[in-house]
Amino acid sequence: MKKFFLSFLGLCLVAVSYAARPVTIDVLPSGGDDTPLLRQALAQAAACKGPVVLRLRQGDYHLYRSSSSRQVYYISNTASAEENPDPTKHIGLWLKGMRNVTVDGGGARLVTHGEMTAFVVDSCENVVMKDFSLVAADPSVPEMTVVAADERSLTARVAAGSDYEIVDGTFYWKGEGWRFGGGIAQVFHPETNVTNRCESPLTGVERAVELERGLVRFKYGKPHGFKPGEVYQMRHSIRTEACGFIHRSKDVRLENVRFHFLGNFGIVGQYSENLTYDRLYCAPEWGSGRTCAGFADFVQMSGCRGKVRILNSYFEGAQDDPVNIHGTHLKVTGFISPRQIKVRFMHGQSYGFEAFSPGDEVELVDAHSLLCLQPAKVKAVERVDNYETLLTLDRDVDERARTADNVAVENVTWTPEVEIRNNYFARVPTRGILVTTRRRVVIEDNVFYRLPMSAVLVSDDARGWYESGPVRDVTIRRNLFVECGSPVVAVMPEVDRYEGAVHRNVRVEENRFVIRQGDAVGARATDGLTIRDNSISYGGEDDRTAEDFFRWENCGGVSVEGNRCGPSLPQLQR
Repeated sequence: MKKFFLSFLGLCLVAVSYAARPVTIDVLPSGGDDTPLLRQALAQAAACKGPVVLRLRQGDYHLYRSSSSRQVYYISNTASAEENPDPTKHIGLWLKGMRNVTVDGGGARLVTHGEMTAFVVDSCENVVMKDFSLVAADPSVPEMTVVAADERSLTARVAAGSDYEIVDGTFYWKGEGWRFGGGIAQVFHPETNVTNRCESPLTGVERAVELERGLVRFKYGKPHGFKPGEVYQMRHSIRTEACGFIHRSKDVRLENVRFHFLGNFGIVGQYSENLTYDRLYCAPEWGSGRTCAGFADFVQMSGCRGKVRILNSYFEGAQDDPVNIHGTHLKVTGFISPRQIKVRFMHGQSYGFEAFSPGDEVELVDAHSLLCLQPAKVKAVERVDNYETLLTLDRDVDERARTADNVAVENVTWTPEVEIRNNYFARVPTRGILVTTRRRVVIEDNVFYRLPMSAVLVSDDARGWYESGPVRDVTIRRNLFVECGSPVVAVMPEVDRYEGAVHRNVRVEENRFVIRQGDAVGARATDGLTIRDNSISYGGEDDRTAEDFFRWENCGGVSVEGNRCGPSLPQLQR
């Protein structure tokens, strides 16, 4: 009997293995525009039944905006309608409605030409993208290094891969299909590996003169403060595209992908479930001479659920936050009937997408205190336009919510559990991680190096960026924070009227803080704050205690114990 069972089991395993054997589609680079080639390969993959592997052979694959797949997508935190009236995205790799597919780069290098969205995963399930690198032939963050300067002029060397033209003394950056003068800028200091936002060196220029190709002298009408050795990274600031977009999809993994330029926004997950990012390398390509790898954020998760995991990755050289995970508050603009409300997208850069579905659980929130006024469930959704939606709820809106002077709605169903572990963050002018979700959050074993703002920010607001929501279980543990902005860990909901705790159960424990100035931990409107077993090095000669580096207001249940502090702790060398 036992022998028969094993034989039967073996037959079953063979049958399952045979049935699950993936179809493999091999792709070779054409040496020209590979956009149509890859589109055809994806169409073949979509037609396959069962698992399929799209395998790229090593080489450069060129993706052109002019031959891209064009689809309208409304993506959170990108460009407003005023900035970009046409939300059409120009897509290199478009995965639509696919299941059980692996895009195996095999070491391939994807090169974009023009401002475009390198990939979209839309309405897909069980997708893996792995083992390739992504660069831009014409990165929309051009760079230059100051090589000489006097009181009213500077001479700069333009970075390889950054193109420009001078017309009647006016300097313009340009790429395939785009061009700008002026723009916004940040400065990179190579000696400290720090970037800061700053005035553009193109501001106030009276005349630009090309001394030789790639070497330009800028003449000013008044004294400037630019210095030799500084590297300036510039952009036009309009987020017309995203590097990658994962939309209404489930079980998507990015593994061992080297993103050397993410433009004009980062990787956005929107209303998707179970997203894993493992061994991402978001940084300039070695040997490129570039110092910037991202037009804005690197990874932004908006309205996702399940689990978001960001593991074993390297984030260096963004123009904004490397990681931002949040939901969206929409403002209640009208009470149409006892059970129907009208809600509106309020921030110009987030609009047009479907923020609610029947069956979703929501909370009506006081925009000033950020406290829940009433929970409910969505019974019906009626889109009015790209900004306004009618929601029919499963219960009457109570008097407390109807009479509040400013009410927002958060979709509670689409909030993820988050794990951010074993990553490195450096060379950004902002924060390292922003996270606002009511599910469990673990931020563990990461390194944050000289970020000018808070390394970790737990916010929540319904009057500015409208990024929701409260946290209920956050652990920040065993991280190394090196000379970051103050407070290094900030638990700061955007309340202008305190009526009770917004956030709960935040633990900051076993971390190492190397403090340049300011506080290690700052919090407000938070109950259940634990600060335990952290070590703090501040490099001074005065006799401070660890508690001197912690600040909180309107917090309850605060526990501070076992923290160590002193100037004698080893300092990292500059």
